Amino acid sequence: MNRILLGTLGAIGEDAVPDRPPEEVRRLELVNAALMRRIEQVTDSQANAYSLFQTAIDLESQVRRRTVELSQALARVEQTNRENLAALELADRANRSKTKFLAAAGHDILQPLNAARLSLSALIASGVAEDGHRYAASIDKALDTMEGLITSVLDIARLDAGAMTPEIGEISLYDLIASLAAEFSPIAEGKGLSLRVAGPQVTARSDGALLRRLVANLVSNAIRYTREGGVLIGLRRRGDQVRLDVYDTGMGIAPDQYELIFQEFHRGRVAGDDPRAAMGTGLGLGLSIVRRIAEALGHRLSFRSVEGRGTVFSLMLPAVAEPARTVPVRTAEFRPSGFGLALAKVLVVENDQSVMDATLALLERWSCTVRTATEMRDALPILSHERFHPDVILADFWLDKGQIGLDVVEAVRAMTGWAVPAIVMTADYSAETQAAVERAGCELLLKPVKPAELRALLAHLAS
Repeated sequence: MNRILLGTLGAIGEDAVPDRPPEEVRRLELVNAALMRRIEQVTDSQANAYSLFQTAIDLESQVRRRTVELSQALARVEQTNRENLAALELADRANRSKTKFLAAAGHDILQPLNAARLSLSALIASGVAEDGHRYAASIDKALDTMEGLITSVLDIARLDAGAMTPEIGEISLYDLIASLAAEFSPIAEGKGLSLRVAGPQVTARSDGALLRRLVANLVSNAIRYTREGGVLIGLRRRGDQVRLDVYDTGMGIAPDQYELIFQEFHRGRVAGDDPRAAMGTGLGLGLSIVRRIAEALGHRLSFRSVEGRGTVFSLMLPAVAEPARTVPVRTAEFRPSGFGLALAKVLVVENDQSVMDATLALLERWSCTVRTATEMRDALPILSHERFHPDVILADFWLDKGQIGLDVVEAVRAMTGWAVPAIVMTADYSAETQAAVERAGCELLLKPVKPAELRALLAHLAS
């Protein structure tokens, strides 16, 4: 259009000045051509500028839309974060409630089991026929299985809920494995297996009670799944670490079971799938507890297994260079004696009537002189009015009305003027309870109480 306009102007100019010289006409034509090119350039620049303007508007519109979308996405993320935070707080409250429930439920579940075991022992002691002994043995075995299942499930729940808080101290590892070997030797000998310990006197940092439970589960598993040969518990120094190994000469673990053996209620298939390998009455919880305890303690757990030859589980613990002090590990090494219980005076403090009746019947079968109380208000008049000064106090930890057995023990000791030996029984497996019993200078028995263990400890304290 510009060309037409300029052409028209040029034509008009030429018509208006027809007599111009050719040289001037050529100059005008050049000027006209230059002007036309300039106008074309300006026009193109304007078109480009307009195109860029349109593009900028489109980009701004897109940025605005994206900004709105981003703001909405951020709002959704913030809402999700608030919901997640609320869910975490709810889960945390649920976990705390679960921990409290487990402590109470564990005690309530194990109480009737404790009463059943004590009553069964009293029944056997009362004199039964040969068939009765056989039936009693079957009942006792069933109670053992039930106790193992309940305590293992409660342990797993407590570990998952964080209710078991490790109390790290210095542990004499050789003393720990030696006491475990003494405890498991009768079981190993019953299967014709050897059970040995080897290694130096070495001290490591760990929680004595939890570490003992971990190693006990490994040793129990090793004995259960070994038919010939034996089990070795060994210690080795590795720089600033100690390696604790549990070797067995069992049939090994099949490779496809390596990950499954740590799952709850999984009884691993051993190498070769030999039907003879289905030994014992394992519940499939031992290794699950082992792994959880190792994680809670921060100890690295590993294992190696060779089909047909055996398995070794290894645990790495931090060593103590100079063992200036060791934390004693609680053991069950009680030496029963044939005397010491006859006519021994025992004060039983128990708030559960079924447990009280079973304990009373059992102690009377052992020729003990027994007095019973459910709380401090019942116990103190026995000392003041009846002039009954007990040789041993047998008290439950948790009593009614907010009292604990240690309160009664302290009051009895104050009245008698001497530190009466005391056994505290409880189904509360918490470290706080164990520490409180130790501070009071009392012996601790975990429910369900094994009658033989109770009798051995009573004989030891009363003699």
